[in-house]
Amino acid sequence: MRRGAASPHTPRVADKLDIVTDLPPLKRRPLAMHKGEAGRLYCVAGSVGMAGAAVLCSRAALRSGAGLVRVGMPWRLAAVMAGRDPNIMTSALPETEDGAISAMAPAKILKAAEGSDVMLIGPGLSQNPQTVQAVVNLLPQVKHKLVIDADGLNAIAYEGPEVLAGIPRANGLPILTPHPGEMLRLLGDGYDGASLKEGDEHRRNVAVAFALKHKVVLVLKGYHTVVTDGKRVYVNHTGNPGMAKAGVGDVLSGAIAALRCQGFEAFEAACLGTYIHGLAGDLVCARMGEIGMIATDIIEELPEAAKRCQAQSENK
Repeated sequence: MRRGAASPHTPRVADKLDIVTDLPPLKRRPLAMHKGEAGRLYCVAGSVGMAGAAVLCSRAALRSGAGLVRVGMPWRLAAVMAGRDPNIMTSALPETEDGAISAMAPAKILKAAEGSDVMLIGPGLSQNPQTVQAVVNLLPQVKHKLVIDADGLNAIAYEGPEVLAGIPRANGLPILTPHPGEMLRLLGDGYDGASLKEGDEHRRNVAVAFALKHKVVLVLKGYHTVVTDGKRVYVNHTGNPGMAKAGVGDVLSGAIAALRCQGFEAFEAACLGTYIHGLAGDLVCARMGEIGMIATDIIEELPEAAKRCQAQSENK
């Protein structure tokens, strides 16, 4: 049972909410740019049975423009990851008997992440109690730009969202990317799950209230994904039902983290990443239909989606 559960309430939003419709421009790169200027990402991801989540988020980050991606994962999975994609670097972390990151991992993570610009925590980590403890102990020590997804969110929900107050914000607000189920866990016991299906306005108000209270950028995934920092809100209109597949959220977190690597501030990276991710899904759907498309198909369309965003930016 998680601690400090919130009681149901009507969301309170900012008095003056800025409705954002224009995305930040995605500019062409300078000819002399090197990989360090494209940004270095460190992902804390994966466990036995969920190594694919680490593959998906890291490969999506590379396809979305990050210059270098390293994945910290249980040591027995590091060789598997290296064999799956030679473009991705790995670092082996202390693990539990069942192949999840252990409570001893935070110091190793911080050492391995030195020199990285962004840290992504969560895809495929599992809800092993030691892993939960590792995440909770790690968060107050992370000075990188931060994206939290999946089991990173579940760890926060277990302890209570008050954990978020301890995250350093010198490099900007942390980005949280929950799907509705994860959002309900963050909101607390007793919150009516059906309320997140009441339409765009209610979903928006729930997201805005949470982001404002906890000083985060929130990406509430689903039909018309909501992105907000509590003062600004963007509702995304790309994407399709074919994207309702396992691993698609891991792709999104990788895309957002990659844009954060490239210098976009947290809210901008979340908006642009959500749009590009949905556009990539629409390109896949146009080519093969919504039934059979899978997460890896979306990754391979991310470059074309980014190219179209660059063209749109140049034509404005």
